[in-house]
Amino acid sequence: MLHYAVVFFIIALVAAVLGFGGIAAGAAGIAKILFGVFIILALVSLVADLVRKR
Repeated sequence: MLHYAVVFFIIALVAAVLGFGGIAAGAAGIAKILFGVFIILALVSLVADLVRKR
């Protein structure tokens, strides 16, 4: 999931450099959402692992 967030971030950077503002904003928005989902899933996995080891 983090891989896809990075890919969309790179797409947003390339689109911004080339002047495609709408595409850059869309790709950046998708990257933010995917990164947020990644962080939430990583935290849930960490808590579940800590609870299971007790």
